[in-house]
Amino acid sequence: MGKAIEINEANFGTEVLQSDVPVLIDFWATWCSYCMMISDSIDELAEEYSGRVKVCKVNFDENAALARKHKILSLPTLLVYKDGAVVNQRPGGGSKPDIEALFKDFV
Repeated sequence: MGKAIEINEANFGTEVLQSDVPVLIDFWATWCSYCMMISDSIDELAEEYSGRVKVCKVNFDENAALARKHKILSLPTLLVYKDGAVVNQRPGGGSKPDIEALFKDFV
């Protein structure tokens, strides 16, 4: 069963940059109501795409350096990495089909 992986500075390189499958990253925070609204969709996509897409979460407040590196200005922000580079992004989240569309072409 797939589950979103918590990403931090220590595991970013191995989990994201060195991943052999596309990676969806959800930058979120506990105080962000819209982040909480899309949380179920993120978890469902992690399960549905297990083994084909790595779904990850980055807590904005606990990983300020990663947020600065990615120039995260609003939450939630979704990034798609493939082969160690950002290939798609979306500030503000969206519906489950909207989120899925961010990475579907890279699977």
